[in-house]
Amino acid sequence: MEDEEKISFKETIEKAKQGDGDEVSVEEKLPLGRRDRFLPASIIIAAVLIGGSVLFAALYRPGASTPSGGAGNAGAPAANGGAAQAPSAAVATAPAPGSRDVILGNASAPATVIEYGDYQCPFCVRFYEQVQPLVIQNYVNAGKAKLVFRDFPFLDSAEITSSSVGESHAAGAAAECAKDENQFWPYHDALYAAKAADEAKGGGEDDGFFNRALFLKIAGQLSMNTTAFASCIDSGKYTATVNADYTAAMNAGVNSTPMTFVNGKEVTDALGQSVGANGTAVLAAIAAAIK
Repeated sequence: MEDEEKISFKETIEKAKQGDGDEVSVEEKLPLGRRDRFLPASIIIAAVLIGGSVLFAALYRPGASTPSGGAGNAGAPAANGGAAQAPSAAVATAPAPGSRDVILGNASAPATVIEYGDYQCPFCVRFYEQVQPLVIQNYVNAGKAKLVFRDFPFLDSAEITSSSVGESHAAGAAAECAKDENQFWPYHDALYAAKAADEAKGGGEDDGFFNRALFLKIAGQLSMNTTAFASCIDSGKYTATVNADYTAAMNAGVNSTPMTFVNGKEVTDALGQSVGANGTAVLAAIAAAIK
């Protein structure tokens, strides 16, 4: 019976890609690397709460629909389905930019947009392709907003140990190494562009796509010092940093990707549910912050 009580993570990913979700979420009580196991009782309770529907939002919190037609049509804010979460009065808040955050835009801009993401997350790819360009075009380039990205690498399939580093953590550590050469944002964008291409070919999470060869290839394409970069990733220089980012995000109340904040306040719908990859909601939050 145990096998019947498991839901394949990759099947869930595929369903989510085909559905209307805006985020991937993580059950805080599930240890990293156990995301493909659902508690049967939780599934039953969730099913009762939504009238018998079968849910997979212990990992996903579907949000607004996303009609086709480009970045500007990321959909209107809508209540998330899934784990039948009641509106929360204690909305997550993001700490102000710190010394390791790389600010894109004017550091004195009145609006601070912070995205917590995972480089393997399909909805984070959506944020990169659809939402980020609008934020940059309409607000960052105009000096009205600054953009910060923080790692929340929860999609790794294995527990993170000194001898086992999952792909999300490895990608995050590679981006940290790029910071040493002041190439964080170009490297960040290249990672997401590469993952978008992998997804277009049928790739998924933990499929071996994020690896040393790719990281070095991107570094070379950006004319980085590949010798120094290789030494950085091979030494595991920033493994602990990425782990600390994960812990800090959890402590801040982050439980989905992408989770987006404007001036420290989580972008949510009317029910208090996070809609971080919803371009309409993110842009509206920025507009309200700079009034």
